[in-house]
Amino acid sequence: MRRGVFALIAAIAVATPWAVAAQSPLKPWVWPHKARAAVSLAYDDALNSQLDFAIPALNRHGLKASFYLTLGSETVSQRLADWRKAAAQGHELGNHTLFHQCSRSAPDRDWVSVDNDLDTTSVGRLVAQIRVGNTLLHAIDGQRVRTFTTPCGDLNAAGEPYLKEIQGDFVAMKTKFGGLVSDMSTLDPHAVGIEVPSDVSGQQLIALVQRAAAAGTMVNITFHGVGGDHLSVSRQAHEELLKYLASHRDIYWTDTFIHIMQYVKAQRLKAPPASSPQK
Repeated sequence: MRRGVFALIAAIAVATPWAVAAQSPLKPWVWPHKARAAVSLAYDDALNSQLDFAIPALNRHGLKASFYLTLGSETVSQRLADWRKAAAQGHELGNHTLFHQCSRSAPDRDWVSVDNDLDTTSVGRLVAQIRVGNTLLHAIDGQRVRTFTTPCGDLNAAGEPYLKEIQGDFVAMKTKFGGLVSDMSTLDPHAVGIEVPSDVSGQQLIALVQRAAAAGTMVNITFHGVGGDHLSVSRQAHEELLKYLASHRDIYWTDTFIHIMQYVKAQRLKAPPASSPQK
């Protein structure tokens, strides 16, 4: 995803970690290892800094993350072996379309080329490209089950909604902004929100996951550049977050988005049906 300004609001940085009781779900959600929250770390656009800095840092701390590849990018074609290695290390490779088409008519979208304008890309063409993307990902990692992140959070192709056409192709999809889930029982797996930090401190990132622990739910954080590339966070801020998560495994279950959403779906199947209202 991509939009004009991604800095987390200042309130996150100063929020009292456990003072978010109002956001707690109606029923406590049971996470693996009795954790208080799930944390999904993701990285969009298949950037060099992710291979050079983010993945080595994740591996040092024993954390798994999700990487949403723009499959037509040079970083995929030129560093295919590195992406295959990342998948073998347990990281998820997700679909972020072939060409990262976004709506050129939206504000601050001068960077969108005419060729990659989602306003002139038909639903049929985009859906076909996304499915080709799944085939390419299978050739890289051998996996068939997949998740998806919408470029720019745009939901229409040539003015028509397209996500309903691909829901059956994905376990879950990230389609909007706002990464802290308020209630797991009402979360739509095909309309999950994300936080997209840029130029923030490690403490701001830590405060965000602390809010998820206070709520007892999950948070989805999507990075782009780490110590370089666009929409970047510093390597120091990224390292501080990873170190915090790794040292608080009793509180945070940090895993790939696909594993978290598969777990959420399985838990819902185990949940007893709601009681009928008294007449």
